[in-house]
Amino acid sequence: MSRVNVEHDLRQTLQTSTKDIKLYIDGKFVDAESKEQFENLEPFTNEKINAVASGQKEDVNKAVLAARKAFKGEWGSLKLQKRLDYVYRIADAIDRHVDELASLESYDTGLPIFLTKKMVSRASRNFRFYAEMVSARMVGDAYRVDDDFLNYTIHKPVGVAGLITPWNAPFMLETWKIAPALATGNTVVLKPAEWSPLTADKLAQIIDEEVGLPEGVFNVVHGFGETAGASLVAHEDVELISFTGETSTGSEIMKNGADSLKRFSMELGGKSPIIIFDDADLERALDACTWGIFSFNGERCTANSRLYVHENIAEEFIDSLKERVSKIKVGDPLDEETQVGPLIHNDHYEKVNSYIELAEKEGCRVFQGKVPEEYSRGHFIPPTILLNADNSMKVVQEEIFGPVLTVMTFRDEEEVIEKANDVRYGLAGYVWTKDLQRGHRVAQAVDAGMLWINSQNVRDLRTPFGGAKHSGIGREGGYYAFEFFTETQVIHVALGEHPIPQFGK
Repeated sequence: MSRVNVEHDLRQTLQTSTKDIKLYIDGKFVDAESKEQFENLEPFTNEKINAVASGQKEDVNKAVLAARKAFKGEWGSLKLQKRLDYVYRIADAIDRHVDELASLESYDTGLPIFLTKKMVSRASRNFRFYAEMVSARMVGDAYRVDDDFLNYTIHKPVGVAGLITPWNAPFMLETWKIAPALATGNTVVLKPAEWSPLTADKLAQIIDEEVGLPEGVFNVVHGFGETAGASLVAHEDVELISFTGETSTGSEIMKNGADSLKRFSMELGGKSPIIIFDDADLERALDACTWGIFSFNGERCTANSRLYVHENIAEEFIDSLKERVSKIKVGDPLDEETQVGPLIHNDHYEKVNSYIELAEKEGCRVFQGKVPEEYSRGHFIPPTILLNADNSMKVVQEEIFGPVLTVMTFRDEEEVIEKANDVRYGLAGYVWTKDLQRGHRVAQAVDAGMLWINSQNVRDLRTPFGGAKHSGIGREGGYYAFEFFTETQVIHVALGEHPIPQFGK
C-alpha cells in the first residue's frame, strides 16, 4: 500500500471514529449546562472534525465542587502509596494507547506524526517520573535547637489545581501538569486549549474506563479562555493556577485571580536566541538551529527564533541554512516523512503571515521554503528566514510562534550578549562554541531561565523549567514542582520544659 493511501486511510478512520466531545465532571461525561458547542477544525483540510461542549461558569462550578469534595474525601484520605499506584496506572494506560493518541494529536494540531509519537510516549514518563519523585524526594527537613526543640517540615497538598494548557503540544503539556498535581495529592480541573481538545478528551476516557480514579479527582472543562478559563481562574475554591501560554494572557490571569490570593505558575512566551561563534562545529550548529525553529511547525515556546551568527562565518552559515530550508519536507501531518505541517488554526496562520509581511516592510529580505500546491486548503506557512534583521524590528522583539527565523550577525562576545538580552522575554537560549570558558560566560550572561551549550533543546525531567522576565514566574519540573503543588508546613516540638514568660501570674 502506498504512503498516500496509508495517510488517506488513517484520516478516514479518524474522521469516522472521532465523536463529539463532552465535559468530564465528577466521573461522568456530560453536556455543558448551556448545551452550547463549538466547532473543532482540522488544520490540514480546514474541515470540521467534531463539535465540543463549551463549558461556562456553571460547568466550572460543578467541576470545582466535585474536585473539592474528592480532595476533602476519598482522595485526600488515601495513603501515599495507594495514590501513587493510581498515578502509575495512568502511565500504563497511556502506553496502551500511544498510537491512537499520537494520531489524534497530529490530526488535531497539524503536528507531524513522527513528532507526536515521540511526544505521546514521553507523556507516560511524566506520570512515572512524578510518582517516583514524590516517593523519593518529597521529604521534609528537621532542625534541632540545642536540647529544647525539634522543628520539622512536611509537604501537604494544596487543594484544587486549575490547569490551563496550550495547543502547541497539548497532550505532553497536559500530562506535564496533571502528573505532579495528582502525585502530590491535589485534585484537578483541566481547561484544555479550545483549538486542540481531542487528546484531553481521550485521556479522560482512558482514566474513566481503565484507571478508576475516585470521582471528582480529575475533571475536564472544555471551552474558551474568556468563559471557562476566566471562571476557573476567578473561582475562590481553586487554590492553584498553572498556565502555559501567551504572556499577555498570563498577565490577565494573574489579575483575575488576585482577589482570591491564588498561587500561580506561569510558563509564558519566548523569543530565544541561538548564538553561533566562529569556532563552533558549524554542521552540528546548523542541525540544532534548523531543528530548534522549524520542528513543532515553529509553534514551540523554547524555539530559537533569533539567530546571531558571528560575522566571520555568517555568509557560509546563511548559505547552508538556505539550502536546508529549501529541502525541509512540508506536507500532510499524518505522513511519516513530513517535517513541517500546517499551523493549528486560521487565526494563527493570519497572525504569523502578518509578521512576514511586516518583516518586508521593516527591511528584511524573506527567504522561504516551498508548500506543495495540493496543500492549499491547509494553514501552511513554509519554513521562513528573515535576513537583514536588526534588534529594533518588531519581528525580532515580538513572539511570532511559527516557522520563522530572524537572522542577525555580531562581532564580539560583549555585543552579542547585549543583543541577546535586548528583548522582554527570557525563556531559553543556545550557545555554540568550542571555547567552553566562553560558552559558560555567555550562557550565564544571557537573561533566560534555561540555556543550552552546544546542544539543541534536550530536557532532563529532574531540572527546573521556567523563564525570566516576561517569560514566566516560578519553576516546574523535578522536585521544584513541589514548591508550587504543595504547602510546606513546619511543626515545632518542645523536647523539654523550656522557659515560658508568665504574664499576669
